[in-house]
Formats: sequence, C-alpha cells, structure tokens
Amino acid sequence: MTAEREIEALLADLHTTPLGEERIRKNVSLPGGDVVAWCRERLIAPDAIIERRGKNFYVTSGGYTLTINAGSHTVITAHKH
Repeated sequence: MTAEREIEALLADLHTTPLGEERIRKNVSLPGGDVVAWCRERLIAPDAIIERRGKNFYVTSGGYTLTINAGSHTVITAHKH
C-alpha cells in the first residue's frame, strides 16, 4: 500500500479506546469534545509530518506528537512538545 493510501485509510478508521481517550485528554489538556476529531485535525494540518516507525505512525503537528498503531489505526497517545 502506498503511503498516501495508508494515510487515507488511517483517517477513515481512526479511533481510540476509553483509556486512550482519557490519556490523550490528560496529556494535551483537552477539556472536552471529540478526541478522535481533534486527532484527525492534527493529521490533516498543513504542517503535519507523518512518519511510520515499525508498528506505529508518529504524527507531529501543531506542537503535538500523536502515536497511532499502524495495524489497527488506534490512537495510543498524544503529547505536547
């Protein structure tokens, strides 16, 4: 699969677990709203750098880094820079 198609699939299937949602909110100080929508915004931002290392994607965008499992498209965590 090409990188472009992989990113399209990633956007369509992006999700997180309840514990992942809690961890992301805490790490990036996100008060409310849809965590997955927030992550999608980071992915499609013009400054987004998407890199695959092993089994994960690392997305750097807007002062944050997201870790996403490449196989399941689950957002594992996010951190402020």
